[in-house]
Amino acid sequence: MSDNFAQSTLNIHKEESTGDKKLPTHAKAVIIGGGVVGCSILFHLAKFGWKDVVLLERDELTSGSSWHAAGQIHTISSDPNISRLQSYTIDLYKEIEETSGHSVGLHITGGFYLASNKTWYDYLKRERSKARYMGLNQEFISPKEVAERHPLIDPKHYHAALWDDQDGDLDPSGATYAFAKSAKVHGAQYFTHTPVTATTQRPDGSWDVTTPRGVINAEHIVNCGGLWAREVGHMQGINLPVQPMEHHYLITDKIDAVANHPTRLPAGIDYEANIYFRQERQGMLLGTYEPKGTPWKVGGTPWDFGHELLQPDLDRIADRLEMSFERIPAIGEAGIKDMINGPFTFGPDGNPMIGPVPGMKNYWCAVGVMAGFCQGGGVGLTMAEWMIDGEPSIDVWAMDVARFGEFATPDWGTVKSTENYERRFVMTFPNETLPKGRMQKTTALYDRLVAKGARMGQGFGLENALWFADGPEDAHEEPTFERNRSHDYVAREVKAVREAVGGIEVANFAKHEFKGAGARAYLDRVLAGYVPKPGRLTLTPMLTPKGKLYGDLTVACLGEEHFMLFGSGAMQEAHRRWFEKDLPADVTYQNVSDDWHGIALSGPKSRELLHRITREDVSGEAFKFRDLRQTFVGGVPVILNRISFSGELGYEIYCKPQYLLRLAEAIEEAGAALGYRWYGARALMSMRLEKGWGVWTLDFRPDFDAAESGMDVFINWKKDFVGKEAALKAREAGPSRKLVTMTIDVDGIDVSNDEAILKDGEAVGYISSGGYAHHAQTSMAMGYVSAEHAEVGTKLQVEILGEMYDAEVLGAPIYDANGANMRA
Repeated sequence: MSDNFAQSTLNIHKEESTGDKKLPTHAKAVIIGGGVVGCSILFHLAKFGWKDVVLLERDELTSGSSWHAAGQIHTISSDPNISRLQSYTIDLYKEIEETSGHSVGLHITGGFYLASNKTWYDYLKRERSKARYMGLNQEFISPKEVAERHPLIDPKHYHAALWDDQDGDLDPSGATYAFAKSAKVHGAQYFTHTPVTATTQRPDGSWDVTTPRGVINAEHIVNCGGLWAREVGHMQGINLPVQPMEHHYLITDKIDAVANHPTRLPAGIDYEANIYFRQERQGMLLGTYEPKGTPWKVGGTPWDFGHELLQPDLDRIADRLEMSFERIPAIGEAGIKDMINGPFTFGPDGNPMIGPVPGMKNYWCAVGVMAGFCQGGGVGLTMAEWMIDGEPSIDVWAMDVARFGEFATPDWGTVKSTENYERRFVMTFPNETLPKGRMQKTTALYDRLVAKGARMGQGFGLENALWFADGPEDAHEEPTFERNRSHDYVAREVKAVREAVGGIEVANFAKHEFKGAGARAYLDRVLAGYVPKPGRLTLTPMLTPKGKLYGDLTVACLGEEHFMLFGSGAMQEAHRRWFEKDLPADVTYQNVSDDWHGIALSGPKSRELLHRITREDVSGEAFKFRDLRQTFVGGVPVILNRISFSGELGYEIYCKPQYLLRLAEAIEEAGAALGYRWYGARALMSMRLEKGWGVWTLDFRPDFDAAESGMDVFINWKKDFVGKEAALKAREAGPSRKLVTMTIDVDGIDVSNDEAILKDGEAVGYISSGGYAHHAQTSMAMGYVSAEHAEVGTKLQVEILGEMYDAEVLGAPIYDANGANMRA
């Protein structure tokens, strides 16, 4: 919302019309949608060198959600890289204002995030810790200081506040037009009153974009449809799981304390009250996310919807307003000048969905960007880098459209987007699992494991066991930053694996199958490591052309030209997209993750258990570490891998889903006398810490190269592979930062990722993952630190909930350092 509402609305209709301009017949890229996100992408593409780019808007620019946005800007986000991009976005506004000559109405007032109880104070301590290593300028101020900076606030309701001097507000329409006009300065074009009616792909992969004014052939198209993102996707059979939501904010009449204040008041967010607020002319703007969200136009956004608002419903936000009036009394005493209820689009987890759409060539999207004026600039930067350079400069997994797969149906998207709207200012604790959209995908073992006390989580839509209680009634825990009641249950699972034998479901691992005469040669080029011989397994990194990590995969050779790759379940569609983009004609590829479920056995008695349910010779001499077989276990056909992520002697047993229940029964029956116990993901994550093994999306991600992550030891430097030139340069230069494993001197609490690592009070890195190592009985973490602080024995500190705890860098795994147990 601009400063003020009427002026912002008027600005839209003052801008030049492009209705009479001639439409080009060809473009490098066509962007569909003229909101802030589409205009930012247009600007960045043109600025970085793609001049032949066109934006098409069905009405005027800003005619979706952009024109009625509240316009408050801030840097804090749940994902550190999104926070970085939000900081970039805010800094960018000065540039586009100068380039375009069009005011963005920017007010950098600073802003605070208010904690009214200890829990929210702890949350803000975590945010402050992230800010330390990201270089963001954030500091805690007292409630008294809050009141001094913002005299309308009653300080008695608050414990503390986190201050960020980069926060503020702007004019949404002005910012959108500044992006569009800056794009024109750099050579791009945009056309208003030019709706897209069809998108049709040619055999060469280019797109014909049809409008009433003609057809443009484009090498790439970008869906920035905003409220119409679903409808634009439907033109090509794409179902994007986004949902427009109704959203209220109000603008007060003049408040004397605002009008008479010598400076513009800072912006603010109160988490418990679920409100945001800022100055609007001589009054205040107050917005809230109601506890019961209202999806708008579930069946589809009408094409003729334009500069319209929805009927306000104060009853839906009455409880939030009551709390707001207690905390900012002057708002409750002032009259309401305007009540705005407008739709804007949410995604299932609240983050944007951007990037190349898996399964579609040259089709991109940037949708669900509900915080468009905080994130639009960063999204534009990322998309331009991705389209022009082939990869973004930082890891944007938290925004990648590939984090959702077929499970993310429109109905599921509505349910989860509504949940996320309702939780906009509600923290999700490290141990918390959200309730909506559950049981979207299950395996044949779901009911069986729940009956045994499994506490389930969800990953890539699939239910999976986190830990096991004594029964269904016992499988509960309270959300917390500290160790919770699952701690002792996880400990007994670890004990069973370390001393006897345990089993964990592995359906949530990704499986990628390659066949054909060119399969070995293709994988030898795409993967940086060794491609194994038939019957063997290898571990290999996969790199981008710029030498960044894009996967750590286990490669199984089922035949001379037949391979199965096992990897991150979360990354399965991202990896599918990666494999399909330049697949040779003599190679067939399929993401077969849902075609193979299974169980992993681990522990010193796992061989004995396996011996009891297979006719194969599984002795150590006959079935060595990293061997594989296609055989029969428990009376069903399986792929049997001798490998283990727990660090113990172990086996991964993969079968088709219809055989999984029978396999589980055989394992339970044979394992009863051996002390067999089911275990969950938390026990596995604890055991892998003791081995110093990283996890994809946490310790391994495209922010880092192979040398920084330690994955370079698996590279075959004697061959050519994607990213080799960049990887060699990085190797020769030596890493400036390294992934290390540490023990932390702390009790009752562990890291929950993204905490700052410090040396002599200065941030030198961050925690990528961690937790409690139950066998070693110590708190542990992995993280990236400056190379000079990565030496064995280096004493560091880790900030956890605002307290500093001593840590020490390890030089070898804390458990079974030479891997004798795995190789037994």
